[in-house]
Amino acid sequence: MTDKTTAPQPGHDDPGQDEAAATTTRAAAIGEVSEGQSRSLTADAFRSLRRNPFFWISSALILVFLLMAVWPSLFTTYDLAYNDLATSRQGPSADHWFGTDTQGADIYTRSVYGARASILVGVLATAGVLVLGSFLGLLAGYVGGWVDTLISRLGDIFFAIPLLLVGIIFLSSLRDTTHLLGIPIQGYFGVIFQVVLVFVLFGWPSLMRLMRSSVIQVKPNDYVQAARALGASPLRIIRRHVLPNAMAPAIVVATINLGSYIAAEATLSFLGIGLRPPTVSWGVMINDGLVPLRASPHILFFPALFLSIAVLAFIMLGDAVRDAFDPKSR
Repeated sequence: MTDKTTAPQPGHDDPGQDEAAATTTRAAAIGEVSEGQSRSLTADAFRSLRRNPFFWISSALILVFLLMAVWPSLFTTYDLAYNDLATSRQGPSADHWFGTDTQGADIYTRSVYGARASILVGVLATAGVLVLGSFLGLLAGYVGGWVDTLISRLGDIFFAIPLLLVGIIFLSSLRDTTHLLGIPIQGYFGVIFQVVLVFVLFGWPSLMRLMRSSVIQVKPNDYVQAARALGASPLRIIRRHVLPNAMAPAIVVATINLGSYIAAEATLSFLGIGLRPPTVSWGVMINDGLVPLRASPHILFFPALFLSIAVLAFIMLGDAVRDAFDPKSR
């Protein structure tokens, strides 16, 4: 009797082998896509930044201002203490590109040196607000319960107080004070410390709210639950899983706020409450140019121009970073 079961002939594919091969191919393709996607989440953001002209323009401007703050003599040959009353209130010329002020000082030189105090206040205030707001937001979002309620209600109280108003009140009360919490608050760095302290004490609620909401979104994710199920300590979970995935929005907003703090410092200095002479900042220079505004508008115009460009550069950089790291915008 002849067996009717036929073995696979050479040159013909076995259906089982075809299915296995197709499954292997699909699995490999899915693995490659998954690996490519996981590998390109951050890379896509940086590629997006490199293609964004506003990122390069703002970065170039910020680099110039940072060089002015760190190495002002690179941009001007005049000394900051240079004064010549014989050339008082002169308009822009070949010798003085931006003209001179009421004391005969070179406005371009003072604008260059003014970048140091203004940017220093902005950077220190942004760093302090980012650290304090992120810590409190992380604590409120991860711990929850009464800790969340306490921090959130405290943030609501501080958030309801206008920053400029409390800055005027706070700095006016410290005008004749020499020490605060044992720290000298007179002199160049002392006055800067006062302004930075105001911004940090009353600017953290917005970062805290943002960080809290970001942590609440990250905490239920599978990788956090898996780490908790494997017995990882809360500190390790926060350090390895929660913080890296929740920090990006806070960093983006802090970059945008840096320009706002520079503008707020200029406003307080213009009102005579923030930085004060002999400290040179753009706000102080704008205040000096208010009285001779009609006769010599250039005294106020050029430091205001430097201030506007610096604030715009930081805001543009923050917007570019936000668009690059926001998946919804891609």
